[in-house]
Amino acid sequence: MVSGLQRGRDVAEKSTRDHTGEDGSSATSRRTSRRRRSRQRGWLRETALVVISALVLSILIKTFLVQAYYIPSGSMQNTLDVGDRVLVSKLTPGPFDIERGDILVFVDPGGWLQHEPQPEAGGVREVVAEVLTFVGLLPQHAGEHLIKRVIGVGGDTVECCDDAGRILVNGQPIEEPYLYPGDAPSSREFSVTVPEGHFWFMGDHRSNSQDSRAQQGGPGGGAVPLANVVGKAFMVMWPLDNITVLNNPGETFRAVPEGP
Repeated sequence: MVSGLQRGRDVAEKSTRDHTGEDGSSATSRRTSRRRRSRQRGWLRETALVVISALVLSILIKTFLVQAYYIPSGSMQNTLDVGDRVLVSKLTPGPFDIERGDILVFVDPGGWLQHEPQPEAGGVREVVAEVLTFVGLLPQHAGEHLIKRVIGVGGDTVECCDDAGRILVNGQPIEEPYLYPGDAPSSREFSVTVPEGHFWFMGDHRSNSQDSRAQQGGPGGGAVPLANVVGKAFMVMWPLDNITVLNNPGETFRAVPEGP
C-alpha cells in the first residue's frame, strides 16, 4: 500500500516537473520574442529619426545656405557647360554683397525664358524628382531661373563699346578673360544706366546669350532687381572631372570707378 502511494506521488511529481518545464520553455520563448520585437521597433524608430533629421537639415540648408542648380544651356560657356551642377550660396545677397563679376542665379523678371522649351508634366519619375529636388537631394533645374555674370550694379553706366571693341563700365574699358573663345564682348551696341537696386547681366558666351542686352524693351529695361536674385554660384560640383571653384575675376573690374 505504501509502495503504491509512493509510486503515485513520484508520478505526480514527475508530471508536475514536466509541466513546469514546458511552461518555462514557453515563457522563455515569449520573452525572447518580445525582446526581438522591441529591438526591431527601436531600430525602426532610430532609423526614422535619422531620416527625418537628415531631410529637415537638407531643407534648412537648401532654404537658407546652399542649393544645387543644373545648367541647361550654353550661355555661360566655357565657364559653365551644359549639364554642369553648380552650388549656389544664398548668403549672397545677405551677409555678403554682390560685386561686379559675380555669377548669380536669379528668377526670370519677365520674358527672358519665353522661348525656352518647358518640360512635359506627369509621370511617377517626375513626381519623385520634384520631391527630391524640394528636399535638396537633387539639383534645381532651370525652370524659371537663369544664371549670368554681373557686369553692372546699381548706378553703373554700361556701354558697348570702345574703339577696341571692349565693354565700358562707368567709362572704364574692361578686359574679360572669361569670354567664350572667339566671341566679341558684344555684337550689339547699347548704353544703359543701371537703376539702383538692379543688376546688368551678361552671359560669358556672348553670341549665345539672351541676356540684359536682349531684354531692354522688357521690365527694368534689361536690368534685374535685387529681389529676383537667388544667390551666388561658387562651385561646379558635377561632373567630377569639371569640379571648379568659381572665383570672381577681380582684376577685370578693379579699375572701374563708382557710378555717379
